[in-house]
Amino acid sequence: MALRTETDKETGVVLLTLDRPERHNAIDLATAAELGAAWRAFRFDDDVRAVVVTGAGGRAFCTGIDRGVDVPQPSSPYTIDDPLLTIGPKANDLWKPVIAAVEGMACGGAFYLLGEAEFVIASEEATFFDPHTTYGMVSAYEAIAMAQRMPFGEVARMSLMGTAERVCARRAYETGLVSEVTPPGGAVEAALRAAAVIASYPSGGVQGTVRALWSAKEAARAQAFAHAPHLIALGSLAPEQQAELFRGRGGGGGTFRLR
Repeated sequence: MALRTETDKETGVVLLTLDRPERHNAIDLATAAELGAAWRAFRFDDDVRAVVVTGAGGRAFCTGIDRGVDVPQPSSPYTIDDPLLTIGPKANDLWKPVIAAVEGMACGGAFYLLGEAEFVIASEEATFFDPHTTYGMVSAYEAIAMAQRMPFGEVARMSLMGTAERVCARRAYETGLVSEVTPPGGAVEAALRAAAVIASYPSGGVQGTVRALWSAKEAARAQAFAHAPHLIALGSLAPEQQAELFRGRGGGGGTFRLR
């Protein structure tokens, strides 16, 4: 199992941990399926009133899809198969509040999870970046998710600068991506504390508020998502060319500017 689930029966808060630290909590197909199943299960569990999602190991919250995963694609340019589209709570029709606790790197496909959390708490050592353009890929779903949270120019810069820049936790706070910055190692504790407060309120009112908040931006998000498959199919390099670029840059390492 690539997920750990710990439930505090007294508060009704679940801590959901991506547990692949040796892969920087990258998501393979099995993990994607586990995430979807977990969110759906929480819908039916009345003892679950709020969820905190985080990554194990401290070095990364999540680094998106595991580069070792092979995802066969249809030949049609009008559709793509993206296993990360269903890893978030909203994609699985869960309207109980979700808080993301970020330690270390959050990049690429991590934004599928961050984009569907109600808010994000990060430690001072957290960093955010989107590597897609560096490797010849279109950042579509990720950029759309972040455009719901950050000013346009900030999303554009992060999406276009690729691996050359990483956004520090303080800058993420200043631009609205992060709602609280904690000392190193403190993100989960702060998120659990906030979740416990929310979980102590009547659940119907909380879930209705979550649903109302998301309805405010649902139309724009749905319209943008409708364009995403075509932009990815048209603009991305072939997988073997992406892999060559990835190998050439040492798997995403090297120098980068922190801002």
